[in-house]
Amino acid sequence: MAPTSRFRGSVFLVISLCLSLNAFAQLPRANPETVSLSTPRLEKMDQVIAESIGKRQLPGAVVLVARKGRVAWRKAFGSRAVEPVREPMTTDTIFDVASLTKVVATATSIMILVERGKVRLGDPVTNYIPELKGEGRERITIELLLTHRSGYAPDFDLKERWTGYDEAVKRLIKEPLRNPPGARFVYSDIGYIALGEVVRRVSGVTLDKFAHQNIFVPLGMRHTGFRPSQLLRKRVAPTEKRRGQMTYLGDSAENVGVEGEEWLRGEVHDPTSYRMNGVAGHAGLFSTADDLALYCQMILGGGQHQGVRLLSPLSVAEMTRPRLVTEAGWTRGLGWDINTSFSTNRGDLFPLGSFGHTGFTGTSLWIDPATEMFVVFLSNRVHPDGKGDVASLRGKVASIAAGTVTDRAVADKARREQSQYYENLNRDLARFTASRNQTLSVASLVSPDAVDVRVLTGIDVLERDGFEQLARKKIGLVTNHTAKNRDGRQTIDVLNKAAGVELVALFSPEHGIRGSADEKVSDSRDEQTGLHIYSLYGDTRRPKPEQLKGLDAIVFDIQDIGTRFYTYISTLGNVMEEAAKARMPVFVLDRPNPIGGLAVEGPVADADKLSFTAYHTIPVRHGMTIGELAKLFNQERKINCDLRVIKMEGWQRAMWFDATNLTWVNPSPNMRSLTEATLYPGVGLLETTNVSVGRGTDTPFEVIGAPWMVGPELAADLNRRRLPGVRFVPVRFKPSASVFKDEECEGINLIITDRATFRPVATGIEIAVALRRLYPEQWKVDGYGRLLVNAATLERVKRADGPEEIVRSWTEQLTQFRRIRARALLYE
Repeated sequence: MAPTSRFRGSVFLVISLCLSLNAFAQLPRANPETVSLSTPRLEKMDQVIAESIGKRQLPGAVVLVARKGRVAWRKAFGSRAVEPVREPMTTDTIFDVASLTKVVATATSIMILVERGKVRLGDPVTNYIPELKGEGRERITIELLLTHRSGYAPDFDLKERWTGYDEAVKRLIKEPLRNPPGARFVYSDIGYIALGEVVRRVSGVTLDKFAHQNIFVPLGMRHTGFRPSQLLRKRVAPTEKRRGQMTYLGDSAENVGVEGEEWLRGEVHDPTSYRMNGVAGHAGLFSTADDLALYCQMILGGGQHQGVRLLSPLSVAEMTRPRLVTEAGWTRGLGWDINTSFSTNRGDLFPLGSFGHTGFTGTSLWIDPATEMFVVFLSNRVHPDGKGDVASLRGKVASIAAGTVTDRAVADKARREQSQYYENLNRDLARFTASRNQTLSVASLVSPDAVDVRVLTGIDVLERDGFEQLARKKIGLVTNHTAKNRDGRQTIDVLNKAAGVELVALFSPEHGIRGSADEKVSDSRDEQTGLHIYSLYGDTRRPKPEQLKGLDAIVFDIQDIGTRFYTYISTLGNVMEEAAKARMPVFVLDRPNPIGGLAVEGPVADADKLSFTAYHTIPVRHGMTIGELAKLFNQERKINCDLRVIKMEGWQRAMWFDATNLTWVNPSPNMRSLTEATLYPGVGLLETTNVSVGRGTDTPFEVIGAPWMVGPELAADLNRRRLPGVRFVPVRFKPSASVFKDEECEGINLIITDRATFRPVATGIEIAVALRRLYPEQWKVDGYGRLLVNAATLERVKRADGPEEIVRSWTEQLTQFRRIRARALLYE
């Protein structure tokens, strides 16, 4: 049965009657120095918090810092209430902890049910709430709900009037998905409302009762629960008036009745939970600093505190294991925040691998196993008018707390914790990428009928808009044969005939304006337009000042291939640099990344080895469009170019080229199919060594070989590795060009069996290590570094280190790159 008002206060009343029965209501206290913390440094909090109170960012706070199972710092600051009368803050103040409910009550309850065999993380939520059906809801798992990847919106729209727990469940059942399950990380209260209902249906009791019986009472959290009783409300920190609460989530203060001027004190501030009578999986919990300290210590103790086993060590490990939730490298645990935009309360010193959570009302927890330490910060920053802000303060408090540790051994532990974090991240990378690729497949994102897909490239958008972006401009066009509109007309011809635009000059990249040359290209004239074609792959690789003279803008339209050493992106960078010097805008007509915009793979280029085949410090497979790369180059290299990207329409990051309904045009003479483009990031690395990568055959980049290779031996060795998404077949071939021209070669043919799980760069490393092991004398490994552009990885290949270890060594750099990359992304 859903919770109703007749249960109000029952949990807190029972707890109050049992106070004398609890032998460990608080963690033991300790002088800071006895647990290797510095009292003078902890005291620096006083000024920082006082300044924030002075700025009216919060009325007051309670801060608790514990280490090695003992409370070293516990202090109240400011006021519990400033209206209608001022009340001093006390350390036993009870706070509305808002979203701390998600982890302390809901996620922990779910994990208890998992341990009891009642729930499985991979189960569809429809196993427990069968009414949730249709629109892909059957793909929502318990784990996706816990990690905010269910596809639900952040919260219900409260414009419509409704009240009651049962009514909220009806809304949940009708709530549409905003994204395919697993596709995006969107912090969602709705997902945790669903989890609260799972607890109710599986256990037979409401979330408040289940958490009381299985979490709060066993741990001695005697002042923690939903809907505190009247006896305790004098100690509760008030939040806003009811009128102020009703300005959130589409509700309106116009709907408030006579209770509009009443203060919320012991009634939940969250408007959705309020409508649900104060019990919900996302918000509604009230607690104290001392009670939350008991919970945090249980987590640090591997699920146990003072002989009470709440969770198994494996459950705590699973809850706190980092899981990738975005391409930017953000990570969450099950309930816990680890490294996302919400993690500001970690501060600057606690290492990655630590974890915590925040609450909207101004609360937070942060727990660090490396230092055996946690910080509890509780405030009612929304009192009195909802305008307070403690986002920065929470981080400062965490940094001060971490900075008080004087135990030198902690530094090594923190480094190990951070190293373990990156190892976990790397292990999750393949699964995350494969899962997202599958989730965001064309069938999930667009109409199942592929003929309905309509992607407009930059030139199509420009043409549709009547070329208004280029109106009255004399332009130079950097382009080649790949630049066509949806109707197949060359961009050269489209712009040459565009009203109000004067096409003055053409610039060609590697392979020339027609894409057929495999050597240096000279200047020439275009046969159809008579325009001068300046080569950017001849005596110079950047436009000369005299070639730009008289132009108002440069337009760039070339199809890239999604790999760092494909030189069209270097040409783009050079053009932007010269245009910036000439104070001339650059219009990039964007085009799809043919191999998708999700996966990021391979070593990041060393900054001291950049060249025309490695323009910037990006990984081999960057997962960006050419317009996004232009934005990244401009930001990170501080080019200061007046960059204007004409975005595509209809393209989404999960789309491979064959999902766009655009016509494939070979971007270069040996890039003849999407399969070859998919293999290129890994196989292409080999072509600066004494290995044929199939140039001069009908299937370049699909085969590799050499006269000294033994095809069956190499194929068997690689197939034993059971690499995801690929198999290897022994072949013989005789290339008619390039390496080993006209020589009989043995080698392997790479067959992609599952594009969603195939990792081209990791596969390329597997091949390189196999060559190093099997043919150490024959294979000239030093040449492998020319396109790899990463000295550490080359040395690992030379030592024939394990391929998994080599791939794992990229993790930290890739995580940093994803953060940088996120700022330049233009598409979902």
